[in-house]
Amino acid sequence: MTSSHASHRRDHRTSAAPVSGFFGVFRYSRRALGLVWQTSRWMMLGLALCTLVAGVLPAVTAWVGQLIVDGVVAAMDAQKADAAPPLGESLEPVLWLVALEGGIIALMALAQRGLDAQKSLLRARLGHRVNVMILQKAGTLSLAQFEDSELYDRLTRARREASTRPLGLVNKTFSLLQNAISLGSFGVLLVQFSPWALLILVVGALPVFVSEAKFSGEAFRLFRWRSPQSRMQMYLETVLAREDSIKEVKLFGLEGLFLERYRAIFNRLFSEERRLTLRREGWGFGLGLLGTLTFYAAYGWVVVETVAGALTLGQMTMYLMVFKQGQGALSASLTAISGMYEDNLYLSNLYEYLEQPVDAEAGTATQGQTPGDGLRFEDVSFAYPGGRQVLHGISLHLTPGQSLALVGENGSGKTTLIKLLTRLYSPTAGRIVLDGTDLRDWDAVALRERVGVIFQDFVRYQLPVGENLGVGDTHAFDDEARWEHAARHGMADDFIRDMPSGYHTQLGRWFKNGQELSGGQWQKIALSRAYMRENADILVLDEPTAAMDPAAEAEVFARFREHSRDKMTILISHRFSTVRSAEQILVVDAGRIIERGTHTALLEQNGRYAALFRLQARGYQ
Repeated sequence: MTSSHASHRRDHRTSAAPVSGFFGVFRYSRRALGLVWQTSRWMMLGLALCTLVAGVLPAVTAWVGQLIVDGVVAAMDAQKADAAPPLGESLEPVLWLVALEGGIIALMALAQRGLDAQKSLLRARLGHRVNVMILQKAGTLSLAQFEDSELYDRLTRARREASTRPLGLVNKTFSLLQNAISLGSFGVLLVQFSPWALLILVVGALPVFVSEAKFSGEAFRLFRWRSPQSRMQMYLETVLAREDSIKEVKLFGLEGLFLERYRAIFNRLFSEERRLTLRREGWGFGLGLLGTLTFYAAYGWVVVETVAGALTLGQMTMYLMVFKQGQGALSASLTAISGMYEDNLYLSNLYEYLEQPVDAEAGTATQGQTPGDGLRFEDVSFAYPGGRQVLHGISLHLTPGQSLALVGENGSGKTTLIKLLTRLYSPTAGRIVLDGTDLRDWDAVALRERVGVIFQDFVRYQLPVGENLGVGDTHAFDDEARWEHAARHGMADDFIRDMPSGYHTQLGRWFKNGQELSGGQWQKIALSRAYMRENADILVLDEPTAAMDPAAEAEVFARFREHSRDKMTILISHRFSTVRSAEQILVVDAGRIIERGTHTALLEQNGRYAALFRLQARGYQ
């Protein structure tokens, strides 16, 4: 075994669970029951009623069975007597008991069907409810939290297991109640035979319970340890089976490399799971034999007592049935407790994630204190949590009607600056002010409705064309007139009208009849999204024409300048032909503004901007 493998094994054995102690973990049971109650009160009450019926009736069946056997024996003895009553008269009470037992069995079957039906319906509703809770929580997380690998692991664990665990926990809780009721009923009958019979019942089932509880904890620790590896497996599956990555995979011959890595992860995870499974089942079988031995010891005891004349044949039948069903009920009860322990462990993943603290959206402002003042960055710096400094002392002022261009190498901090403007991040120093009011004091929805932004890594939604535009403004998501208006501004209208179903054509390859677009066409779709937001007075384009030809690029910016005359515009581009018309150009390097001015002024400075401009210009000569 390699030292790396051994260290992984130690990690998953010793990693601290989020809960401590066997009984402490059950604190999630009450929350799960509350969740089911909120999902459907009537179904939960129905579960409780069916559980009560299904729990009591097995003991009643055993007692009626005793009366039937003893009644048959009495009828047989009566027939042997000299003055025997007619056979029908002797059997009439027994037949009534048989009919009663038949009715009880039918009622038990009805109760079980009721349990199964309600569990099935609850599974769908509760699974949906929990998944909605997970997705709603995701909507409150900041971008920085999504970029935190540890939090992403929590999200992955919650989505993978926790949506089914609450119902599993509730099912086991009701199973425990059902079996506890049955055990109470059986106990009333067994104690008449001997109090020691109850002790034998418990001793026979206890070892298996201890074993299951121990291995449930180990399985959970293994599950937590393997989360990052499982996520890597899912990522490799995506890369090997998605249309947006398969081109490079084939071109670079990555299939074998990634598939081998996929197999290696599986083999490492499977070896741990196999070891745990073999230990769990081996111990379970060995300790289960103890339960079997105790049952047959009790069996022999009842037979001896019957032969000795202490018990009737009917009582023997009843006690044997009660011993067998009682052992099954106790074993099921302990298994349910063990399962509840395991479900609680997994539910800790869900509640760890749901209780993840988020930054409170304290801002309430819907307009600034100084309307028309525009946008100000005042000595703004930013660093990722535990990471490097990305921006250093950024200061700028942009007023309505002005345009600003950001120029710099990849990784210089240009896109991060835009994420601060849209409050996806918050500055670690300094402040950003819009119309005289700090961005942190703005209502997040009101702020983002004033900003139309297209990032260079925009999303290609697997939705119809019109809805791909409509996401730019959810207030007009289904407004076809707005779709067409935005598409004309974004130069997408011409190719959209040539598509099979126009604005209702499905885009992407995930769904039937989906159409794929070229890179330039997708950029026009993304650009049109920005035009959907008609009320936005801050327009941000981050490399909006990288996949377009020069003629299309020139027309895009001509329309953009026309559309943005009275707005604040920010343009990020590596093409100097597009940024030269901006009224203010900032050259950013390693998170600092090293030059600023108009195109002409920067060329006269003969600094970094001028050098980059001349270098790019020589490429067109």
